Amino acid sequence: MSFQTTPARSSRITKPRRPSAHAALGLKKNTSSPSTVSPRKKSLPSETSISYDDEEQLDDTGVIASLAEDLNFRDVPQYMEYIRNRMFSNMPEKAGMNSTRIAEVLNYQRNLPPFVTIAHVDALSTSSTRIEREIAELAQAGILRRVTIPHRGVGAAAVGDGVASVREWQALVQSHDGLPESIKLKYNAAMNAHSTSTTISGIAFSSAEISALVTVGFLTSMSAINSGSSFFASPGASSLAAVSTSGSRHAAGSLEAVGGAYAAQHIHGGTSLSGSRPSVTANYTFSLPNMGTHIKLIVEARNHLLNMLKKTKYKEMPLDVLRERWDGGVVASTVQSERKKLRGEFSGVLPGRTKKWKQFYGMRFEWILEECLGAGLVELFETGSVGRAVRAIL
Repeated sequence: MSFQTTPARSSRITKPRRPSAHAALGLKKNTSSPSTVSPRKKSLPSETSISYDDEEQLDDTGVIASLAEDLNFRDVPQYMEYIRNRMFSNMPEKAGMNSTRIAEVLNYQRNLPPFVTIAHVDALSTSSTRIEREIAELAQAGILRRVTIPHRGVGAAAVGDGVASVREWQALVQSHDGLPESIKLKYNAAMNAHSTSTTISGIAFSSAEISALVTVGFLTSMSAINSGSSFFASPGASSLAAVSTSGSRHAAGSLEAVGGAYAAQHIHGGTSLSGSRPSVTANYTFSLPNMGTHIKLIVEARNHLLNMLKKTKYKEMPLDVLRERWDGGVVASTVQSERKKLRGEFSGVLPGRTKKWKQFYGMRFEWILEECLGAGLVELFETGSVGRAVRAIL
């Protein structure tokens, strides 16, 4: 007697099962599509997975002229504090940089002068006219000081047209180890006495005092500026001058509104022409240390954002896509990304290898977008399909 078993017969062995929810409700379960069997496998659209074709023009349902809808600041100093505190991203935990590079980045950020462009303030405000009037009043009161650097664009696009806090300015003077106490007191007194002027006559200081102030960057010779105004020019920087023809943005009736004394300001970060000697008969401009470094950073960041837009057919891009490209495609530090790393599946880019951190020292995307929007270099608009988008105006 032989016994024969087959998989077919053994597979018929069943156990009683509890009725499913579909059976209990008298519903027929649909199994026609694998996606209905396993709905968890469906991929949902996210900010980093927007379908976007550089060759297709985006819908424009309305231009957004200002980013001020969520802000309610009382005065210009509040705008300035907000802008300066949000210039750079926090250092990532896994930045992909050694300790020397991290220290270099943090020191660079810390040493930038307390300067904010008027264009950036305008991007966040509802009225540029009101901002101009308030700046003139605060300058007269000795709270703010206007900073004007020539040949860095005109009108709204002037990257060298900005303001700085007098209190922070004078605190930098007081804390500088390279100046004697007598010069510090004399310099701050001169600032207070010339609260609305960007220049001062050399007769206000001795030759030795001028030399010391020029060396550390708190004064600069106007001849040094005029002879090297394009020192920090970068590719595309000259095009900023053609962006706007809105004219002077200074308060009506002021000396600066008609050009001032060449409307000049410091651009070399405290350096003077080699071999030149200070003259007490010349005019000098009030300046901040590392101003040239600051202006160079803004100009290069503006150009980089514009170049990303210009690479597309219609010079426009969804906001989220542009943000991702500015950040260099860095994968966020999430639980999922950490698990991928452990499995050897991680393919993201470490922050330290991106241009955002290598060239721009961690400058935030939102910050440079505001800078370009206020300068009239780009415009923000609603698409109705992929959210907000950015378009280059040039």
